[in-house]
Amino acid sequence: MDAKLVNPFIDAFTAVMPQLGFPEPKRTAMGLKEKVVKSKGVAVIVGFTKQIHGNVVYNMTEDTAKSIASTMMMGMPVEAFDEMAQSAISELSNMLTANTATNITALGVEVDISTPSLSIGSDFQIKISNDNYLSVDMDLAGHAVELAIFVSKDA
Repeated sequence: MDAKLVNPFIDAFTAVMPQLGFPEPKRTAMGLKEKVVKSKGVAVIVGFTKQIHGNVVYNMTEDTAKSIASTMMMGMPVEAFDEMAQSAISELSNMLTANTATNITALGVEVDISTPSLSIGSDFQIKISNDNYLSVDMDLAGHAVELAIFVSKDA
């Protein structure tokens, strides 16, 4: 996987989250994993097409998702991961991925993104590639969000 295609994901996360009221996120770990992402509780999958193809999975616990949704909703308490909280997390994935796509386009690579698919539950796996993918763990004010990234540039 080309590092030039991975950096736009990290750059988008570190640029967008402070705009929503979060402190600057910190990368805490990065490494290759094999084929499947194990859900932490809430996973949002977004696909890429055109000159690149692949997927990103924003993977977090339900508590992290509720905390993020609360911050996005101006501090409104989020007791349950209900439809409003789910909508906030889906919208966040749209913002992050659109920013990533803009960053990739700046590299001279055309890209389109799919509609996000939100999944809830911790007892499942998501196959995002036939190969290894890059897992980037981000700390967001004490909450962990995994960016599971697999993208490749078409020949």
